[in-house]
Amino acid sequence: MNGVSIGQTGHDVTLSRALLLYAGSNGAHYATVHAVTEEPKTGRPVIGAGRPLDRRALVDALVQLDRNAAPKAEFLSSNVLGVTSAAITWWCPPASRRVFFDCPKVGNRSAVVPHPGLVFQAGAQGFCVFAVRGADRPVEGTALYEPPYFNTWDKGRICIGSANVPRRIEISAIKGWEDGFFNSAFTHPNAGGKRVTYRGGFHAFWTDMLDGKFEAFPARALVRMKELTAGALVAGKNGGAA
Repeated sequence: MNGVSIGQTGHDVTLSRALLLYAGSNGAHYATVHAVTEEPKTGRPVIGAGRPLDRRALVDALVQLDRNAAPKAEFLSSNVLGVTSAAITWWCPPASRRVFFDCPKVGNRSAVVPHPGLVFQAGAQGFCVFAVRGADRPVEGTALYEPPYFNTWDKGRICIGSANVPRRIEISAIKGWEDGFFNSAFTHPNAGGKRVTYRGGFHAFWTDMLDGKFEAFPARALVRMKELTAGALVAGKNGGAA
């Protein structure tokens, strides 16, 4: 029977049962559970006849999902801002890090430059990054700013391209997600909103950054994201990754 591989350890799983949910116009809800068999010639899964889903079958299914699909218990380090079944959100304090560019207007260049504080979110719907002002760990009401980087879309979404990022969304994979972002080449600004406020524009900003014009990241260049806070991001209210 056709299977899929999940997680970094590559566990192979096959379709074993199917739950079908029904809803009526009067608000009634009903569910059936179906065995899954294998088509002899092709090996394709076939959903068999169903029976009413009773409480015991529902509880058993939820227990198995909780044991095998829910995030495993992990120690929460101080950089982690939030963990849900759909996403992990964390913070990187301001620091100098190497960046790589492969862009006609900026050149094929690499340098260690100052970065602002950053908030990353890796989730089932994608990978996002945002900037924050200051060096303090973000709190629920901390304002978020546009990521001042190439290869990003609106709502903080990162264009992953050929970047090597983890398959797992868990705390132990955070470094892998960060490495996938910082070790990738910035190739182009994506269409969408304004990423930085800078005389000469986006390309001039990064040319000056690579030339070593700033000892610290120029916070005045950051662009505020309307009404988006760290708390809203953790709660999945940004329309981005969560």
